[in-house]
Amino acid sequence: MVMRNTIKLCEGSEIKGEDKYCATSLEAMLDFIIMKLGKNVEALSTEVMKKETKKQEYTITNGVKKEGGPKVMVCHKLDYVYDVFYCHKIENSVTYTVSLEGADGSRVKAVSVCHRDTSKWNPKHLAFQMLNVKPGSVPICHFLFQDTIAWVPKQN
Repeated sequence: MVMRNTIKLCEGSEIKGEDKYCATSLEAMLDFIIMKLGKNVEALSTEVMKKETKKQEYTITNGVKKEGGPKVMVCHKLDYVYDVFYCHKIENSVTYTVSLEGADGSRVKAVSVCHRDTSKWNPKHLAFQMLNVKPGSVPICHFLFQDTIAWVPKQN
């Protein structure tokens, strides 16, 4: 079932304003990123400084930093018999890094993406159900998992 979902995601159609690609190697991922964003890029991923952390509340400690302007390509590691990365760029999305501290003192450098225009998204998307909102009514922001890479143009 999990592998079937990976194939469905990779072979499915793009939403309007999305540019997607399923890379089956790190080299293929990097080639795609360079083709879409150029050579001067930076890879960002969420880093948890403590190996094992329990579910807890976190506080933003050092503010929020905008990364790379309006261009971002995010690559999610998918479950499959070999490495597959679902890379996609959605128009009107912005990337941020956020320093967090957990109630137990654990620290996280989290990567977040905010999608400003969700009007073309599937109305049944989980984010709309969880937030009880309609497509296009509000920006949708979320943190990235540790095995997800956000590629952004390097800032000078």
